[in-house]
Amino acid sequence: MSASSGRPPDPHRRPAASRAPLPARTYTVRRAALLAGALALAVALAALVAALARPSKAAHRPSAQPRASARRAHAHAHAHGRPPASADATPSPAQAVASVLAYTPFVKEGGDRGRDVALTFDDGPGPYTPGVLDVLERMHVHATFFVIGEMLRYFSASALRELRDGDVIGDHTETHPEMALLPAHEQHEELFEQMARIELLGGPRPQLFRPPYGSYDATTMRELRRLHLLMILWSVDTGDYLQPGVSTIARRALAGAHPGAIILMHDAGGTRTQTIAALPRIIRGLRARGYDLVTVPQLLADDPPPPGLPLPSSLSGD
Repeated sequence: MSASSGRPPDPHRRPAASRAPLPARTYTVRRAALLAGALALAVALAALVAALARPSKAAHRPSAQPRASARRAHAHAHAHGRPPASADATPSPAQAVASVLAYTPFVKEGGDRGRDVALTFDDGPGPYTPGVLDVLERMHVHATFFVIGEMLRYFSASALRELRDGDVIGDHTETHPEMALLPAHEQHEELFEQMARIELLGGPRPQLFRPPYGSYDATTMRELRRLHLLMILWSVDTGDYLQPGVSTIARRALAGAHPGAIILMHDAGGTRTQTIAALPRIIRGLRARGYDLVTVPQLLADDPPPPGLPLPSSLSGD
């Protein structure tokens, strides 16, 4: 459906081989954001000066609680008979992404030394995203969502809910094209427009990218380097976008699971009732096998992949 009809577009309609050039961008909003940031910094500095003029009570405040991921790592280390690493030695998820990006432009799965598995969802947000989030919230699972920028025009409430829940939002382009069919400037716009939408929504700038249809080329990789985006592929494809049945989706996820696995599912781009119904089975089954369900950045922080892996030449997916 076209955006002019007031209804969300179908992200899985294959794009034409060429498109008209996108209109020139304006940066008024970004300049305003920079001015606002400068003003906030000035106010913060003034407050700091005032605080230094008074006796400090900071030393008497209780220390902050450790992050949930640090507590899980501590418990996991004790359970396996290893002394836990100090909190300072564990990189934050954002730092972990940057660290991995320094030695590889893509990730298909994490390392195999831990018990982390990452659930990922593509093509949202959409009308079925709240159902996916209901399951994740009820079962206390964080996931990674690769979001289409233009879908935020219709379903931004679900993206805000993902951010509040502590889920991670990655870049799935602005309009879900086959990136390898586009020239460099259009590939850049597809990536950048989505990132700008997430920032305007109040979320952090995406660090992760997943290519629609698994389509990318050398130009894509150059644009990802320019924007400091790590391409996240997958090691387990449930094929849920084909709606093969609840049992089939769950069986594929569990059969393919292994330490460091990244599991591909969809929360939009079609009817996703089967995915929603399969999700509790998948979560229970993975936990019964001793896996910890984490976001992709947390997986990279806990057990990053080894360097030197070859980039796959092609992928199938949606």
